[in-house]
Amino acid sequence: MRSRLVLSCVSLLFSCLVLPAAARAQFQDPTKEELSMTSDPKAPGAAAVYLFYEEKTDDPLHYHSVHARIKVLTEKGKELATVNVPYLRGEQKITDFKARTIHPDGTVIPLEGKLEDLLAFKTASKNETRTYFRRVVNLPSVEVGSILEYEYNVRYDDNHFSSPEWEIQRPYFTHKAHYMFMPFKAFQKGANAQTSQYLIDEHGNQVNTLIWWSQLPQGSKLVDDASGRFTLDIDDIPATPDEDYMPPMDAFLYQMIFYYKSAHSQEDYWKEEAKRWSKDVDHFAEPNGAIKDAVAKIVAPGDSDLDKAKKLYKAVQALDNTDFTRAKGKAELKAMGLKPAKRAEDTWAQKSGSRQDIALLYLAMLRAAGLTAYDMKVVNRNRNMFQPNYLYFGQLDDDVVILSTGGKEHVLDPGEKMCPFDLVKWTHQGASGVVQSAGGHEGIATVPLQPYTTNVLTRIGNVTLEANGSVTGSFRFVMVGQEALRWRQAAIENDEDEVKKRFDRMLQEMMPEGVEAHLDHFLGLDDEDVNLMAVVNASGALGTATGKRILLPGFFFESRAQQPFVAQAERREPIDMRYASRVMDQVTYHLPAGTQVEGAPKDDELKWPQNADLITKVVQTPGQIIVARALSRGFTFLEAKQYQDLRGFYQKVAASDQQQMVLTAAAKGN
Repeated sequence: MRSRLVLSCVSLLFSCLVLPAAARAQFQDPTKEELSMTSDPKAPGAAAVYLFYEEKTDDPLHYHSVHARIKVLTEKGKELATVNVPYLRGEQKITDFKARTIHPDGTVIPLEGKLEDLLAFKTASKNETRTYFRRVVNLPSVEVGSILEYEYNVRYDDNHFSSPEWEIQRPYFTHKAHYMFMPFKAFQKGANAQTSQYLIDEHGNQVNTLIWWSQLPQGSKLVDDASGRFTLDIDDIPATPDEDYMPPMDAFLYQMIFYYKSAHSQEDYWKEEAKRWSKDVDHFAEPNGAIKDAVAKIVAPGDSDLDKAKKLYKAVQALDNTDFTRAKGKAELKAMGLKPAKRAEDTWAQKSGSRQDIALLYLAMLRAAGLTAYDMKVVNRNRNMFQPNYLYFGQLDDDVVILSTGGKEHVLDPGEKMCPFDLVKWTHQGASGVVQSAGGHEGIATVPLQPYTTNVLTRIGNVTLEANGSVTGSFRFVMVGQEALRWRQAAIENDEDEVKKRFDRMLQEMMPEGVEAHLDHFLGLDDEDVNLMAVVNASGALGTATGKRILLPGFFFESRAQQPFVAQAERREPIDMRYASRVMDQVTYHLPAGTQVEGAPKDDELKWPQNADLITKVVQTPGQIIVARALSRGFTFLEAKQYQDLRGFYQKVAASDQQQMVLTAAAKGN
């Protein structure tokens, strides 16, 4: 359960010292069929399956319980013998953990030991103002064919309540699942709902509504009985999908989320939360005297609005972005005569800040310069997709700035170190969230996707081929857009040797069999306003000799490339390619004396209208041949129903990329 314990009870409820019988471990004897299972026809090839999974949450009694029965089918499935128990230190306490392992012959090995000894501390992670902890338990004597069974109970204190989030789809197939939620007394039914107690939310408002939202398999139904208890029973739940180029799956998985809210609807919730957020943004980014003085030293009176925006962008990009380096602690700031940033002028004074601090400083500077600009808070697409039905403002991660000038809106990404003006990092393109607007009318919006022409990789090479098949080459990789941003940010977060190692690993995936390549140096690595160039040297043996012929890969960088989607016949999930792009290659082969080209890739153009195209062109001159290739992909997202067209295009690309070049020795006397 991913609890969000942000609710308090004004008058305390009684403390339940003993859990009800329904919350205690009730293990059952396995059947002969379960013991003898070696595979599962409902989950072919699965490493393990859940025979049964159950979650119960009872807010009046302040407990949450989990019960699972798992069949291990392969070595990989044994990983489920490590059980993670999440909880909130200070508000929750793990009060019970019972488990056993059952071997295929029926032998039962119980988990033994004191609770405090069994629950080893693992990790902690922060979410908003709370720190979530995990304890780990390892079940005993697990082998392939074992049945694992465990149950644990978590008690939360009488001052807090927990509307559950049921993550119904799991990494392994589940045969049967049962979920139960008994809400706070005021949200039960009939006489059960009579109480003088009430809940308040994190903003001090009285909670007046219990809301729920679900994404469930067809035919599944949430049931609420006469008392107000909610139950959900589901059979045959497929495993979490695992396909290439998927969007973050939290937005698509089966789940059920309950909310205690001081809002009657989704619309009310986002309206109030956006207003509260916008007020905080305006407070932080207020263009006061210190900001106005800084702006006056950066821009000139005669600058156009766009020139002002670019100069201010350059100024905030030059600051130390602590999300890429290191945040200064309170003691360090104090020694420097500084303080944690509460306003934009604090960020400017200490010349450093987080992504958010720097984005809001830029917003303040634009406003101080007299420009019209707004903040937008979006989900980071690398983590999730915005779900308005998920009533949790904390799902929004990052800030981009909307500049309105000359009748055009510019979406800017100042919080991303080394991101050029007018480029938006792919994690924010196509991302939705809340946005400010004129007159205080906040709303939900989506950052536009940028065209493929903003993200171009050009690979230019000269390859000298000797008669014995050895080859030397020099290459220039010119990067614009996302690839350039990727390597510039990597250079900030890692030392030079590590960046070179990573680039070399990428190069080796591109090189033909027998050729080794290494990065020599970068040009423009520390200047986001110029194209980034990587200078690369390569050597090795290229091609295959057959009699008087030498067979070479027709497209130097594609001979070992694995085009996506070719091997996968069907697709269940949407496609997310991160961003649109173009890759252009031009390789000049300098041929050995006395050879001629017998065969070469053909000039061609493959089109998938409105989505992608591949253009190839070959030019022969005495002693050399130039092979050019350009693959342009204009789409970022596709639905699963478009998969066959997508696959068909990439099958054609893969076939084109396997073309060969054939060299032969010229006949004597010619």
